Amino acid sequence: MIYLDYSATTPVNEEVLNSYIETTKKMIGNPNSLHKLGVEAKNLIDAATRQIANILKVKPNEIVYTSGASEANNTAIKGICLKYQNRGKHIITTPLEHSSIIEPLNYLKKEGFEVEYVNLDENGIIDLKDLERKIRNDTILVTIASVNSEIGIIQPIKEIAQIVKKYPKAYFHTDITQSLGKERIDLTNVDLASFSAQKFYGMKGIGGLIKKENVEIEPLIHGGKSTTKNRSGTPATALIVSTAKALRLAYENIEQKEEHVKELNNYLREELTKNKIIINSPRTAIPNILNISIEKIKPETILHALEKKEIYISTKTACSTNNLSDAVYAVTKDEEKASHSLRISISYLTTKQEIEIFIKELVNIRNELGSLYDKKN
Repeated sequence: MIYLDYSATTPVNEEVLNSYIETTKKMIGNPNSLHKLGVEAKNLIDAATRQIANILKVKPNEIVYTSGASEANNTAIKGICLKYQNRGKHIITTPLEHSSIIEPLNYLKKEGFEVEYVNLDENGIIDLKDLERKIRNDTILVTIASVNSEIGIIQPIKEIAQIVKKYPKAYFHTDITQSLGKERIDLTNVDLASFSAQKFYGMKGIGGLIKKENVEIEPLIHGGKSTTKNRSGTPATALIVSTAKALRLAYENIEQKEEHVKELNNYLREELTKNKIIINSPRTAIPNILNISIEKIKPETILHALEKKEIYISTKTACSTNNLSDAVYAVTKDEEKASHSLRISISYLTTKQEIEIFIKELVNIRNELGSLYDKKN
């Protein structure tokens, strides 16, 4: 099997899985209980939270555990807008955002909020001057992902945060799901940041929202004690402990991991270009993600043809319900490319041999299906 869909989800690290299993077996108490078993579970959660906070350079009380990044995004966006709607109803974002950001914004539009999209340059990077022009006194939220999940575009989060900070009524939220564990992130001036453990070799069903202590939000879930007042529900001890371990392991030898992924990305680009396959991801994109287009052939057809060879890629972000890639279209302004896009996402676990086999099979499938298309037309 050749797995090239790491941006959709990663395989759980064996050490992380063992940590989850051991904690599940040993820590049977509810962390909210006052007896010894509950106190032991709570102490373990507190230790794990401190570890995550140290890695991300935030405070332990600024971490809100969720079921994943989708819940964290919804919590951040709805939480800020419902809490501060008396200050204004203007929101700024980009057309490159994940559906768990776009859909909450669509919901808020129905509630009377105004959503404005910042301009992008030819590489999909936001125009900082346009952001400064569009931000207003009644802007309460700017939400821009650190890395786009379909094309891999990296946004200048530090610079965006500095601009938003000039406006005391506005808060900056960033979805760091596709960058956490792959590159180092500066959250100094970021107000809220969402993540999911399954993207850095952790367990599925656990994520978090970094919410700076000076920021108030309206919770999505009320009732029941938890680690913070911002998200009710019994804390998932084993999931939290395993997430801390996954994050720590993700950042071990990160420079070597990044270099390996860059080398594979460069090789992929060279070989795909030689074979006249369109590359949509700009050179400035994160090397873990490479978006391509093969015209005339439906991306699902290619995906399933590769699947028969036990090679797994994606047509676009796993949570998307659209046939057209909005992100590819936003950057290329080409419907043909946007409707025929495929996402290859690689990891430090990916080998050059796997990439060589993938390229060979992809080109063969493209040639075979292309010939059939030409005969029909």
